[in-house]
Amino acid sequence: MSTTSTSTVETTAPAGRRTTADPGPAAPRRQRRRGEVGFAGAFVSHAILTGASLAALFPIAWLVYLSLGPDKDDYLHPERIFGKMTFDNYTFVLQKTSFFDWLISTLVVSLGTTIIGVLIAATTGYAVSRMRFPGYRKFMWVLLVTQMFPVAVLMVPMYEILSELQLIDSYLGLILVYCSTAVPYCAWLLKGYFDTIPFEIDEAGRVDGLTPFGTFARLILPLAKPGLAVAAFYSFITAFGEVAFASTFMLSDTKYTFAVGLQSFVSEHDAQRNLMAATAVLVAIPVSAFFYVVQKNLVAGLTAGGTKG
Repeated sequence: MSTTSTSTVETTAPAGRRTTADPGPAAPRRQRRRGEVGFAGAFVSHAILTGASLAALFPIAWLVYLSLGPDKDDYLHPERIFGKMTFDNYTFVLQKTSFFDWLISTLVVSLGTTIIGVLIAATTGYAVSRMRFPGYRKFMWVLLVTQMFPVAVLMVPMYEILSELQLIDSYLGLILVYCSTAVPYCAWLLKGYFDTIPFEIDEAGRVDGLTPFGTFARLILPLAKPGLAVAAFYSFITAFGEVAFASTFMLSDTKYTFAVGLQSFVSEHDAQRNLMAATAVLVAIPVSAFFYVVQKNLVAGLTAGGTKG
């Protein structure tokens, strides 16, 4: 009698192949990285940024649009400008006014204020940041107090001083007036930026035999380019767009700055707003060019300058 043994053979699926009975481990869920936002958050942030950009660009676009209207009263009916756009306003401003004299005067005053103001502010900020002379803290507070006086209070004493120095109706006199406004703020700004530069760099300069001024000029200033860019931009804008001092201290028509030149289109009974808009667009070009030059260091200087007081 023969017995038959039955053996059970288990079959396994080849490696790497899943069967319906064995689905295998579930794929790990993707974890969100730190700082990564979801679709909803990205959509909201982009919508807010887009709205803010449109709100900032709309006045500029509207000004350009009004500058293309041929009539002085087109701003009352802006819908009529689209069918009769022209560049005649720009042609009139460039050919029939003292625009290029205003341009030269503005650049001389603005660049002069920028160079002299940044030089004084940089040396002042570095001295207060590195040197502990008697009253150095009170000195910085005195600079801050000078910013508290309104223009109307300063106008008369400044006029008397410039008259005594025979600097009325001169570029140098107006530059010095603007420096008195820009230097205190820029000195505070650069002092805070110099505080972020390690003091060991000054010590290394002395070890190499550099004088204090040599250390400042050859080691510190190259590292302070972002802060200097912010100070230069502020000084330039201060001199470029100021009206009260320029209209008071500059008496010659050929020495008017852009801000004062714009007033020539406003008479007692009339305002040529189309020409004012065209001039304003042309005035914005030098400021935009200067901003493009310093914009690489502008953001870094604004953030680093406020880390220390």
